[in-house]
Amino acid sequence: MSDLKKLAKRLMTLDDRIIACMKCGMCQAVCPMFGATMMEADVARGKLALVDNLAHEMIADPEAVADKLGRCLLCGSCEANCPSGVKIMDIFMEAREIVNTYIGLHPVKKMVFRALLPYPGLFNFAMRVGAPMQRVIFRSNKDTQNTACAPMLNFMLGDRHIRSLALKPLHAIYGNLDEPRVMGGLKVAFFPGCMGDKLYVDVSEACIKVLHHHNVAIYMPSSFACCGIPALSSGDAEGMVKQMAKSLAAFGESSFDYVLTACSSCTSTIKELWPRYAARLGSVEQHQAEALAAITMDINEFLVKVLKVEAVESLPGAKTVTYHDSCHLKKALGLSEEPRTIIKANPNYKLVEMKEADRCCGCGGSFNLFHYDLSRVIGQRKRDNVVATGAHVVAAGCPACMMQLEDVLSHNNDPVQVKHTIQIYAETLK
Repeated sequence: MSDLKKLAKRLMTLDDRIIACMKCGMCQAVCPMFGATMMEADVARGKLALVDNLAHEMIADPEAVADKLGRCLLCGSCEANCPSGVKIMDIFMEAREIVNTYIGLHPVKKMVFRALLPYPGLFNFAMRVGAPMQRVIFRSNKDTQNTACAPMLNFMLGDRHIRSLALKPLHAIYGNLDEPRVMGGLKVAFFPGCMGDKLYVDVSEACIKVLHHHNVAIYMPSSFACCGIPALSSGDAEGMVKQMAKSLAAFGESSFDYVLTACSSCTSTIKELWPRYAARLGSVEQHQAEALAAITMDINEFLVKVLKVEAVESLPGAKTVTYHDSCHLKKALGLSEEPRTIIKANPNYKLVEMKEADRCCGCGGSFNLFHYDLSRVIGQRKRDNVVATGAHVVAAGCPACMMQLEDVLSHNNDPVQVKHTIQIYAETLK
């Protein structure tokens, strides 16, 4: 009975937050899902109508409700363009948690989010075991994007073209890093994220190279867990909180001036979601999360605003590069000029803007896993815009976006390299 009362109370708070929606339809014009399906139910307005009647819909068909709420990239385009200022992403996150609490989390998700990701040692061991096995399962596509595919696993993975797991992850290369300050200079905690540790190790190494070039000391323990956004996006706040608790403990083992990440999803999670959900752990953890959020920055922002990196003139014959605005970087963190400045800090590149640079690429984290067909359709539009620029390289500020770009470009046999903005800047440094 007490659980039902809690559920009813949470549903009522959702009602209070939805009331500001004027049903104007502004979200329709910017929604990548609507652009792919042309279905009203896939627009924020349609989902808000569903949430408005959530109690009745859950009783009638809870699985269908979960599926409809899951057909959203959580890109934030609707919220960024909402004239009424409705906090749509918060509402959707809460609704997903309510529905999954009601129907129960899928056993595989429960295992991953609560028994694997909160325990870095176990997660790292699983990835070390899996990395060598890729040679048997995955086949190189021999493309510009350096991707591989696994035809025998298409029934589970779809026809994805993805990077292979790093044979040596970041934590195995650097161990527990806790450097002394250089002559009283800055010290940062670098949070590589799951992808920066196990897949896009080259991106993390570029970040470390850049920070060392600027005499910035680094704290990077191997005990950081996942930031928690995959679990939370799937409606598992309990799993997210467990992962956050592990990372909060790791942050508490040293002192530093800033927390930096090269993943905009991790940055926005630490800045915006950790302080809110840390209250479930206790007041001490909430205060710690709030303190960390206040000093957390995307690495592009840190380089431009703190280290004062500036754009320079492109050299004759410079490579052309276009830039994709990652959703969390621009819409959640409000950073658009900073990553472009970092690209322009390398004179060997000339930036050419693409059409719809800030339109979602279609990854959406777990959305890509469960709705790969739709993800590919949305990604194809982004690919077309990239290729239309004639650029040699497409840059992004988020490894998840990089993964999506590599997939769609590889499927089209496009000779376009995918790089992180920091990799482009790091190329200028010895």
